Amino acid sequence: MQEKKIFLIAEIGINHNGDINIAKKLIDLASEAGFDAVKFQKRTVNKVYSEKYLKLYRESPWGNTQKAQKEGLELGESEYQEIDKYCKAKKIIWFASSWDLDSQIFLRKFDLKLNKIASPMLGNLPLIKMVADEKKKTFISTGMSSLEEIDKVVNIFLQKNCPFELMHCNSTYPLPDDEANISCILTLKERYNCEVGYSGHESSLIVVSTIATALGATSIERHITLDRTMYGTDQAASIQANSLKNFVSTIRKVHKILGDGRKKISDKEMTARKKLRVDIK
Repeated sequence: MQEKKIFLIAEIGINHNGDINIAKKLIDLASEAGFDAVKFQKRTVNKVYSEKYLKLYRESPWGNTQKAQKEGLELGESEYQEIDKYCKAKKIIWFASSWDLDSQIFLRKFDLKLNKIASPMLGNLPLIKMVADEKKKTFISTGMSSLEEIDKVVNIFLQKNCPFELMHCNSTYPLPDDEANISCILTLKERYNCEVGYSGHESSLIVVSTIATALGATSIERHITLDRTMYGTDQAASIQANSLKNFVSTIRKVHKILGDGRKKISDKEMTARKKLRVDIK
């Protein structure tokens, strides 16, 4: 049985919609609800996407091309400086998943204690090697990847002696509960003999993450939002503001329910025993 406190990550990602005030509100909500950390995504748009793709039509609040939409969702250095100060004041950890080498270099401007490899980046070996070279604990989401592909990433982190934690993940947005395949947490633990968390994209609030916790997940990452109806592809797979405290308290309660696995007679049970037990020799 696991005795360590589960690490809860509120994935803000791009749900701030490029607005620092929304980002701050989400940080407030995560902190007040009792999450351990908030996480963002950082991309250099013209490095992650091809010029041809960026010219494609995409209706958004920022314009009618993929480039306008992608750039509209990004925060710049001044905003991240503000986020850094704000999270320190709130006493909550923040970190980010980078989607390209320049973004990872950018994140080095801040004294971040954690890194994250997002599922789409599991095939980006130069980025993975750059992250592992930093020797910071790294959460590695495993969505859209085979075990053989995960093997390559794990071997890089082992060779570079960088601490890591895998995260079972299904990269469907939103994820139907019956496709969560939470038993993969056990599969990953057995294969890699490491800590394994869960990064979820289901629209349901608690059930999948509760089962993941009961199966021994060492971390839970869930997207959060002010309102699921807001603009953005991740909003519908997020936990809404008014449900965050209930989510955290429920997940924290799972560990108390699981207990330590040692068979013993509690003081309260001993009181019942004295009243009810009959020993016949």
